[in-house]
Amino acid sequence: MGAGLSGLAAALHLAGRGREVTVLERGAVPGGRAGRLDAGGYRMDTGPTVLTMPDIIEQTLAAVGDSLSARLDLTPLHPAYEARFADGASLPVHTEAEAMTEQVRAFAGPAEARGYTRLRAWLTELYRVEHDRFIAANHDSPLSLLGVDLARLAALGGFGRLDARVGRFLRDERLRRVFTFQSLYAGQSPQRALALYAVIAYMDTVAGVCFPRGGVRALPDALAAAAADAGVKIRYDATVDAVERAGRRVTAVRTTDGASYPCDAVVLTTEPHTAYRLLGATPRRPVPLRAAPSAVVLHVGADRTWDTAHHTISFGHAWRATFDEIINRGSLMGDPSLLITRPTATDPALAPAGGDVLYLLAPVPNLRAGPIDWARRGADYAAEVMATAEQRLLPGLSAHARVLRVVTPADWAAQGHVDGTPFSYAHTLAQTGPFRPGNLPRSTDNAVLAGSGTVPGVGVPTALVSGRLAADRITGIPRRIP
Repeated sequence: MGAGLSGLAAALHLAGRGREVTVLERGAVPGGRAGRLDAGGYRMDTGPTVLTMPDIIEQTLAAVGDSLSARLDLTPLHPAYEARFADGASLPVHTEAEAMTEQVRAFAGPAEARGYTRLRAWLTELYRVEHDRFIAANHDSPLSLLGVDLARLAALGGFGRLDARVGRFLRDERLRRVFTFQSLYAGQSPQRALALYAVIAYMDTVAGVCFPRGGVRALPDALAAAAADAGVKIRYDATVDAVERAGRRVTAVRTTDGASYPCDAVVLTTEPHTAYRLLGATPRRPVPLRAAPSAVVLHVGADRTWDTAHHTISFGHAWRATFDEIINRGSLMGDPSLLITRPTATDPALAPAGGDVLYLLAPVPNLRAGPIDWARRGADYAAEVMATAEQRLLPGLSAHARVLRVVTPADWAAQGHVDGTPFSYAHTLAQTGPFRPGNLPRSTDNAVLAGSGTVPGVGVPTALVSGRLAADRITGIPRRIP
């Protein structure tokens, strides 16, 4: 169920292991959260805006003997993004060690440059320790994590707080922001997030950031094409509304048009609450799940261009207060930090000649944390975001740009996302690793979950890993031939 990234990854791994696979997708195209919007000659991504960890894409395609180079044209981004601060300073964030060390030296001095070098080594070791056991493996019990790798992760400070751990390397508060703001993707403030989530900073500040020609939509298109060539049947405009069961086994999946698809196993890539509803079950958890913060996104087409980076993180003066507002108080940011993406910096063909595509993202509370009336408030807040982006980075924006779509938490909720957030469940300690909603529902013998709401969590690389973990549940882990 679902031709998003996790569903396509599961299909590719299962097909590569000799299974007959059918994918049912409610939309007209693949992608799921990696969506698309075409309007007025502008081609926009509505979900992820860059790609990290291309080696995981390569592994996913290799499951059916395909390759990344044959399916995607990736451009590495240099810099990965630019950080702009309220004091007027800016910092290009490079993934190459030497280039970034020199940028930090020029920005904050030689002591911080030495600290960055040590931070980079720590991030690299943290990822190495975490990946095989804690990110890319199935777990049936927290006890399965006990061992040398857990001890190594603890010794690296992975179970401390992210901001404090990064602060051991960097004293400049602006630099600490650059390497900790990623905790918001995990639904936590840097002061509350576990340091082990610094692996997200590893992915985009060390491993590198890429953009595919044609936009991020090119990734699900490539995965779907590879799957189809491998014999996977993909049915679009096929909305699943029920599963048929015999005892503890799912025997078929039924769509709204009355079609029934018999199956030996089913992978559900919806949010877990939707999957459990279809399965007629209730997950057993002593504490209710908490969703991550949400976002308001403006998709903008402009009839001129600006000389900015592909990605810009625009920080306001406020920092700790910002996270408190959107996570704890359920209010809008008083001094917003914004993600401003200009994909036409890398691929001008995404806009009409002489124009730009812009993606403006402002973190906001999810619907449970902050019951804001977005039908009434949405347009005004979008105007505020536009004005802030114009003042800080994009002069003349209001005169040359047209907002083609505004997406609010109410819109995310209408798409089925829990509590109106596209970032699913927060990665708190109680919702991390084996404590996250598992991918093997106990009520059913042949149903498996995949996607952001289950293990390993939110993000493009993790969604692809999630699909592979789902396939492992069905077939077992394939033996590697030396």
